[in-house]
Amino acid sequence: MESSSRPEFDYLFKLLMVGDSGVGKSSLLLSFTTNTFEDLSPTIGVDFKVKHFTVGGKKLKLAIWDTAGQERFRTLSSSYYRGAQGIIMVYDVTRRETFTNLSDIWAKEIDLYSTNQDCVKMLVGNKVDKEEERVVSKKEGIDFAREYGCLFIECSAKTQVNVEQCFEELVLKILDTPSLLAEGSGGVKKNIFKQKPPESDPSTSSCC
Repeated sequence: MESSSRPEFDYLFKLLMVGDSGVGKSSLLLSFTTNTFEDLSPTIGVDFKVKHFTVGGKKLKLAIWDTAGQERFRTLSSSYYRGAQGIIMVYDVTRRETFTNLSDIWAKEIDLYSTNQDCVKMLVGNKVDKEEERVVSKKEGIDFAREYGCLFIECSAKTQVNVEQCFEELVLKILDTPSLLAEGSGGVKKNIFKQKPPESDPSTSSCC
């Protein structure tokens, strides 16, 4: 089929989801891409979904990478940060350690591995359907987002509350960032799908 030669989208953006195991990253992604909810088993390595999404009059193709939260897979993830225009940091509002690990582990990892200076970050508090089990307040999320310069939203993959808004707000912010826009429009088919580690790139081990 020849249809692939004609662009079906205005921009291609790479988004990355990070956070502890069990916070609901895969469920959020499934909820957004298929409008269904499942309790999924932990992701091994990395999973990946594509979503065509129209926002602000622009047709977008989103390549969304869902990384494993477990420690033993952590080393696999450094190359997946490369070229991401948006990073979604997810925690579970009913488990405090998943929130504290964002600053102790994930924010540091983003600083270390993210290659786009203007990369848009979105902090997401998931599982608000379990309000009676909540241990992380909305104000704490807002304060964290302010400190780290992130967007912030609370949502529930289970009830789909704010799931689409989460991705929509992130993408609108990317569309509003000229350097990311330039990257998402031309010639970016550079291995966004077939990610492979760079040939002996010494810079990956050090922070710039």
